[in-house]
Amino acid sequence: MNRVKDQAIDRMRERIAYFGQMLFDRHLTDACGGNISARVGDLVCISPTKSGQKRQWQISADDVLVVDLDGNILEGDGGISRESNVHLGLHREYGEYGTGVMHAHPRNVMVFAAMGLTMPPVLEANIKFGDVKCIDYAPAHSVDLAKNIIATIRGQEERIRNHAAGVIAPWHGVFLIGKDIDAAFDAMERFDTNAYCILMAQQALGASDMLAQQRAALAAAQAPYKGH
Repeated sequence: MNRVKDQAIDRMRERIAYFGQMLFDRHLTDACGGNISARVGDLVCISPTKSGQKRQWQISADDVLVVDLDGNILEGDGGISRESNVHLGLHREYGEYGTGVMHAHPRNVMVFAAMGLTMPPVLEANIKFGDVKCIDYAPAHSVDLAKNIIATIRGQEERIRNHAAGVIAPWHGVFLIGKDIDAAFDAMERFDTNAYCILMAQQALGASDMLAQQRAALAAAQAPYKGH
């Protein structure tokens, strides 16, 4: 690598360590798992396996691995993330549109994951993401899981280019790709805030059809702006 690329890689490894701690501190993931990656040119910086379980996300830049798009480790110690199939697949498939990938277990979105539910946007800040779809089930860390995630995000390339696109994996958590790592983190927190508002509104109002009512109201509010 040349010196400019070396410096960019070093900065990205620092950012991944930082965002790992942010995800954990803000209850956007837990000690059970989660993983982060970001592409720099044709290389990918990715959190090592068991960053949550063994290190409680107290990782340093030196712990972050540097791999090629085939998953070969070029720098760093430890094993590659168990969800590297998803991360590298998203970077290969949508690298033209975004460079930051996150998998996490946001506390409120995990309710949707546990119930296998798609999450609609109920906040203005989340309209740009559309429905966060719940994909077909596939086991954690499997090639089939990666295929399902990549296929469900297909068609949302402009969302990635503008901010991010993500999915809910049933019984598992959230996977998303953002235009960069900052956008990916921002989207993860917006997803969880959106989920929290849905859950609290249902609890407060006791309305089983609250989501349907909200979506209808949102569509009506958006209608005058369509085409502008």
